[in-house]
Amino acid sequence: MPRSLIFMVVALIASLLAADADHATAERGNWEGAVSGRSLQPTIAVVSEDPYTNPGTYHRTQVEPDTFSFGSKTVSIFQSGRSYRCGASNIGWSVSNDVGLTWTHGFLPSTTVHATPPGPWKRATDPVVAYDAKHDTWLALGLGIRSCPFSGGDIFVSRSTDGAQTFGEPVTVQQEQQSELFDRPWIACDNTPTSPFYGNCYVLWDDEGHHLRLHTSTSPNGGLTWSQAEVRRDTRVLGGQSVVQPNGTVVIVTPQCCPTRIDSFISRDGGATYSGHGTNYSGPLAIHEVRARVARGRLRWSVEPPVPSSDIDAGGNVYVVWPDCRFRNAGPKSRCTHNDLVVSTSPDGRHWSPAARIPIDPKHSSVDHFLPAIAVDPTTSGSSAHIAVVYYFYPDADCAVATCDLSVGFTSSIDGGATWSSQQLAGPFRTTWFPLTSSGYMVGDYFSVSFVDGKAIPVFIVGTEGTCELGDVTSCNVRTASATIPLGTT
Repeated sequence: MPRSLIFMVVALIASLLAADADHATAERGNWEGAVSGRSLQPTIAVVSEDPYTNPGTYHRTQVEPDTFSFGSKTVSIFQSGRSYRCGASNIGWSVSNDVGLTWTHGFLPSTTVHATPPGPWKRATDPVVAYDAKHDTWLALGLGIRSCPFSGGDIFVSRSTDGAQTFGEPVTVQQEQQSELFDRPWIACDNTPTSPFYGNCYVLWDDEGHHLRLHTSTSPNGGLTWSQAEVRRDTRVLGGQSVVQPNGTVVIVTPQCCPTRIDSFISRDGGATYSGHGTNYSGPLAIHEVRARVARGRLRWSVEPPVPSSDIDAGGNVYVVWPDCRFRNAGPKSRCTHNDLVVSTSPDGRHWSPAARIPIDPKHSSVDHFLPAIAVDPTTSGSSAHIAVVYYFYPDADCAVATCDLSVGFTSSIDGGATWSSQQLAGPFRTTWFPLTSSGYMVGDYFSVSFVDGKAIPVFIVGTEGTCELGDVTSCNVRTASATIPLGTT
């Protein structure tokens, strides 16, 4: 049997293990509506697998996928060959032209010493992908790490001008200097032809060497050249994401401390300058304070505070989702026992709706939800918006390493969040099936879902039974997988 067919069969068998998620009816309100189970199992496909066998990493492991869709094409990007302390052997990509049913993959050239041809970095991490419609260019963003233990890295993009069939040598967005510690980059492009900044692409990252200062850089020419913007210095951000509204406004949504909250930074001049709030700000323009608990099972579930996921609809409304325990506790000082997924929206990046619970299951359930990613169908908006959220969960929040059942969930709405339906996509897994990092067993710090032709395409990480051991070519079996889910079908 061909190797690719074997992996497809394995993935299909894994999908049969998934069951419909618990469902409940919650009180109606802004974003708080009825939730129902979905009876149809989605199509599951293997996106990619890790080919690397170099010393010092977990073999046959892939983690932390991101995706972007434009037209009929979806591109996913991910770490391949995860290490214990910093990054991976390389960053891979995979492209689908048939709504996520089949994928063709490759690995970035000239990045790490393990790439073909080899590049200057020892490891690579934090993969993100975007598409620049004006210049018909796909951009694979990453962090190139020169030495381990982790010491930050250089921000780079690899460009593809042939529909993500191949990628060229990386272009350095910003090289890290001795006192700097770059981390958690993100990229978004302005793809609205009527925007005054059509064709601009925007990268952000934080600098742990200078109190988590926010940095941003802009390219007007498909990622060939980059220039840094002016951002206030008294920021303490970690893990931000950016979206671009149809009018050209860039909205960065990012955790900031302290206290722990989610804030926004705005650019209305094509990324030349950004307005936002410093660390002492607590006024009405901050999005929300965050209360969340770290998932059990020694899982590396994200940074603390958790990374929010954001997207926009056709009308430019910004949607943000993150794990939060506020609806599970009796008061603000009570113990954080379970995470729900909560969502907030904004028409302009400055004025945000109250955080609202997505009613995946009853408030009194034992389920813990985390690592969400949100997408909105770009042809829909407002009360008719089609919304998709992929996430991981434990049925029992108080589990241990030996008992935690890690599964992939999916919840969606076709009426702007008035009602929701939910299902389990894959699992359960044991956390020990995944590579152990210095921060815990890892599936990723973020995930992704996107839309093509009205169908949601979540991309996530799955594993098979066994203990994933560093350097053992046969012990790990962790790969990138996807589902194809028509919204509105029950």
